[in-house]
Amino acid sequence: MNNPVSAVDFAQALFSPRAIALVGASGNLQKNTARPMRFMRKHGFQGKIYPINRTQSEIMGEPAYADLADLPGPIDHAFVMVASDLVLPLIDSCAKAGAKVITIYSDGFGETGPEGMAAQDALIARAKQLGVRIIGPNSIGLADLHSGMILSVNAAFETEKLVTGGLSLVSQSGSMMGSLMARANARGFGFAKSVSVGNESDVTVGEVIDALVDDAQTKVILLFLETIRDSPTLARALERARAHNKPVIAYKIGRSEQGDALAQSHTGALAGNDVAVDAFLRAHGVLRVRNLETLFEIAPLAQRYLGKTAPHPHPARVAVITTTGGGAATVVDNLGLMGMVAVAPPPAFVAQMAQRGMKIRETTIIDLTLAATSAQYKDLLEQLLRTDWCDAVLSVVGSSAQFHPELAVKPLVESDKPDTKPLAVFLAPEAMASLGLLQQAGIPAFRTPESCADALSVFFQPRISAPPTLPAISWPASCPQQGLLTEFEAAQVFKTLGVNTAQAQLVSSEKPAHSVPYPVVVKVSSRDIPHKTEAGGVKVGIHNTADFEAAVQEIGRNAKAYAPQARIDGFLVQAMESRLIELILGYRNDPLVGPTIILGAGGITAELSPDFAIRRAPVTLEQAHAMIDEVRVTKLIKGFRGLPKGDCEALAQAVVAFSKLAAVTGVNVLEAEINPLFVQSNKVLAVDGLVRLGD
Repeated sequence: MNNPVSAVDFAQALFSPRAIALVGASGNLQKNTARPMRFMRKHGFQGKIYPINRTQSEIMGEPAYADLADLPGPIDHAFVMVASDLVLPLIDSCAKAGAKVITIYSDGFGETGPEGMAAQDALIARAKQLGVRIIGPNSIGLADLHSGMILSVNAAFETEKLVTGGLSLVSQSGSMMGSLMARANARGFGFAKSVSVGNESDVTVGEVIDALVDDAQTKVILLFLETIRDSPTLARALERARAHNKPVIAYKIGRSEQGDALAQSHTGALAGNDVAVDAFLRAHGVLRVRNLETLFEIAPLAQRYLGKTAPHPHPARVAVITTTGGGAATVVDNLGLMGMVAVAPPPAFVAQMAQRGMKIRETTIIDLTLAATSAQYKDLLEQLLRTDWCDAVLSVVGSSAQFHPELAVKPLVESDKPDTKPLAVFLAPEAMASLGLLQQAGIPAFRTPESCADALSVFFQPRISAPPTLPAISWPASCPQQGLLTEFEAAQVFKTLGVNTAQAQLVSSEKPAHSVPYPVVVKVSSRDIPHKTEAGGVKVGIHNTADFEAAVQEIGRNAKAYAPQARIDGFLVQAMESRLIELILGYRNDPLVGPTIILGAGGITAELSPDFAIRRAPVTLEQAHAMIDEVRVTKLIKGFRGLPKGDCEALAQAVVAFSKLAAVTGVNVLEAEINPLFVQSNKVLAVDGLVRLGD
């Protein structure tokens, strides 16, 4: 086995290869396999290019080689464009020729089904033995636009001149890579690198991001995602990007069905994979946008202001100035939908501007349609950017952006703009020239009110830190190590973590005597009946021994009728507890992104009212308090309309303790749930729960 490729050699071979082999290159200019050669000649790549073709001795005026063994010198990177059944033997040839990275355009592998996946697995196994890295298969290729190194068949590179800049794109969709670049280029956004990861069988999105963090030409990293693979590597790369102040912006489509069989608790129903992915991305500093165009339009906002703005209240406050009242209203409406608020200038600011010769009103939108010169517009803008009553300034420009940019666009460019308060611009008309001026000045400018509001809401979403590292927690020796635990066993796990549980005792079917003070709740105990209420396996408000014995008999009959094959361990006797509110506290080891924790409205209405907060697990006490604030129903325990206050500190500590399931060793905790979790005035208690373990 050869030595694996180092990170430095990987990055060099990936983006700065000195010599490239185009395996399967064609001299027929109508074929896709002719494009990489043609693109690199067109865009001035200075490295060596070796076309490989068994039937041609010359391609586009360059010598062609029948075999990689015939090359006059070593290569760093090979781009393979042959039929799928020919790819595996070529891995050895590429490695012998010196390739450290092989990008495979060929399809017919894992994306086609089990047979293709077997072929892909064999290919990757051989590559690992040889110590080479694989991008793809089914990759449309990659590019370094600054050097003209275009290892891609994407038609986007047909352009006469590449638009270079500081954006780098990593895409799980080959076709969307070109589409996004074309849309962004039309707006004047230039690119440094682009990579289509294809089937992501070896080199992952995280590894490409890691290489881009060290790339001097890359200022902002854009991601087009369909799913998450290798979340640990991705998390480490995203943390490196955050540490190096390189914004990462993502657009993710679809909801993965991977692991849906695990979603058997309320937690899984409430928090599907998409919200888990969202929690993962936020935990690692990614700005996830909702609109496709926002993916690149938000880049100047992130590059210029991210990490430099002062802490702000929630919701974020936006001062809006405009030369088109209707256009501004469309953005303000969208701001409200996305959790922000347009704020009117306070009287002191109105008076301040009056002293400076400009009359404005205390209205949500500062409308200057007919009332301001270019100089006054510039002065107002500069004053707004230095106030403390708003967190951002939004300029909405009307028809002047199209026909008279000197009136409202020129002041935006020429004004003194600190990097501590974001300025964003929405141009109501189609005004590409003005958009270009703003882009050149590094001012975030948007074509639609939706993308403008999307960008601001994502920028101002609360920052979340990565999950803390905890010491390992041992599994209770008394509990099983696989399968579904009973409620009694689950309570033992919760106690180990530090979660308070209601007083309870497990009694046998033969001698159902207990020492729990009345009144009590009686429940069937069986790992085969996870949802006891549906089985008629719960009786509440038991006040004496006679009622207790009758309840045990009735629950036993109900359980037998509901699940005749179920094994009954006995009956759980639990002290009756009061509560101010019921919550659900859930944990899930998501198959895509790993451990997540959810806090939400609990009880039997949990699925009817999707009111929840989710984070990667484990969480800190500060993060737990933030989760509590996000759940709307918790207002009922914070003095809402004079209602009694609950113990929010104990609730936060319970969330932290429960999230420590992520640190448990010795077992595979797939999911766990406390539902309901009772919040009282001076404590928090788990009164029902389940834990599901994997093999």
